[in-house]
Amino acid sequence: MPLKTKRPPIFCIVGRSGSGKTTYIEKLIPELRRKGLKVGTIKHHHGNFELDRPGKDSWRHKHAGSVSTIISSPSQVGLVMDVDHDYEPDELISYFPEVDIILAEGYKNISKPKAEIFRPEVHDHPVCSEDRHLIALITDSDIDLGVPRFNTSDVKAFASYLIQRLGL
Repeated sequence: MPLKTKRPPIFCIVGRSGSGKTTYIEKLIPELRRKGLKVGTIKHHHGNFELDRPGKDSWRHKHAGSVSTIISSPSQVGLVMDVDHDYEPDELISYFPEVDIILAEGYKNISKPKAEIFRPEVHDHPVCSEDRHLIALITDSDIDLGVPRFNTSDVKAFASYLIQRLGL
């Protein structure tokens, strides 16, 4: 698998728990694909997680003590690996050699361009209102943070803005 020489931009979709980040990303990915982009994603998780089901061979390998387990098939590859710290997206970029953009769900505190999904029924104020890396607000409220604002249902307009803003 040849590596691209240009690193894809990493763009964060952030917001409080329950704000609709995953749902929005599920709508954004096909829109970016329709515009000809290959999209990779990173989902940041604050705790432990399991990708495999108990009893499956790869789960058994991992629980027997393997520090890295790769599941490989003709159509997919999966990796579970022990780490010594919470990786930032730049440390994971080598796993995305064939993409044009990486959408990272979460990582609200890193210095990467980001859009916040804000729902006033979830929290009373945006989490990134003072973040200089915030380049868009996705909300159905009339709040103004001095960045372009997009309605949650207008994914097409946001995708076009993102492509233009990131030079894709």
